[in-house]
Amino acid sequence: MPTDCFLEGPSFDRDGNLWLVDIPNGRILRVSADGKDWDEVTAYDGWPNGLKFHADGRAFIADYRLGVLMLDPKTGKVETVVGDRYSEGLLGVNDLHFASNGDLYFTDQGQTGLHDPRGRVFRLNANGKVDKLLDNGPSPNGLVLTPQENWLYVAMTRANAIWRLPLMPDGHVSKVGQFIQLSGGHGPDGLAIDETGGLVVAHFGLGSVWHFSPLGEPLHRIRSPLGLGTTNVAFGGPDRRTLFITESESGSILAADLPVAGQPMFGLTN
Repeated sequence: MPTDCFLEGPSFDRDGNLWLVDIPNGRILRVSADGKDWDEVTAYDGWPNGLKFHADGRAFIADYRLGVLMLDPKTGKVETVVGDRYSEGLLGVNDLHFASNGDLYFTDQGQTGLHDPRGRVFRLNANGKVDKLLDNGPSPNGLVLTPQENWLYVAMTRANAIWRLPLMPDGHVSKVGQFIQLSGGHGPDGLAIDETGGLVVAHFGLGSVWHFSPLGEPLHRIRSPLGLGTTNVAFGGPDRRTLFITESESGSILAADLPVAGQPMFGLTN
């Protein structure tokens, strides 16, 4: 549907700047660490949906139309990293997450849902190999690894659920299960993990963000004061205890303090 903007993909760089994507306008935005200045890093002919930083400073973009892209933060140049797999086009890449070894996990959502549960989860290994981990997801969206990196959580938006993918020693998945069942709204969107393994879920269409314990018990609910479009989340601030939330209905960034810090992201590690 036509919209002026749709904010997504919050992610912090090493200087404390908050980066965002604006899906319909193909814009990559940067907010200064003090929150006073916004600037447009680049704009291109695509639909950027998620953004994460590599430890070497490069930004990687999940683009619904174009696949997985790489952005040079200094020049604004964008180039394709994964545009297809075995010459087969992607359905529509949605979000991405780095493991500590540089492997990049990403969801391929497209128009999948309960009527057509063939959404996929891929892993782009640091050596360039692309593995398909899942191909029966009803709208896979946000994803995040546990601190031990033995489980991968994936938001299945149209199933209104969070799936848990156990990662085997050989890198494949087995005995995928449903970790959390939500209700109401449109479903879970972006995810984040705290340093204890607790899961943070942006619940789009409900105007809420949930914080669950590592066992899946609800700990906190953060309600948006502006709209129902809570799309994604990222821990930031000096102690990583502030949760930044993109609220896409109003085109705003919200912030809430949590009693636990977020797990350090790959892009902020040495």
